[in-house]
Amino acid sequence: MKKIEHIGIAVKSILEANKIYEALLGVAPYKSEKVESEGVETSFFKCGESKIELLEATNPDSPIAKFIEKRGEGIHHIAFAVENIESEMARLQKEGFVLLNEKPKKGADNKLVAFLHPKSANGVLVELCQEIHNN
Repeated sequence: MKKIEHIGIAVKSILEANKIYEALLGVAPYKSEKVESEGVETSFFKCGESKIELLEATNPDSPIAKFIEKRGEGIHHIAFAVENIESEMARLQKEGFVLLNEKPKKGADNKLVAFLHPKSANGVLVELCQEIHNN
């Protein structure tokens, strides 16, 4: 794993949260996008070498909606940048981590992503991110 790529924060209102994080970080989000497959709207802020991803549910069955219903707003996941997501998934599975995805899938911010079950990592949802290289 190369670095912490971003920290994902579940929010009820991305518009309200954007105002808070603009004031906190002193910058506007550099990107917003919907990820239909996950039922979320995202907003990204740069913070030094890392990023903050705000996530708002776009439907009541999305993982973010369920998370907020259970735990309220707050840190949802920590994402790590990896060079080769498939080899990293295989390595982590051999180490005993439980993967939530059999294969990587397209996520926000031009990334392939996969998740580790929180029970494998002391209650933290871990996301692996690999940049998609368009040749």
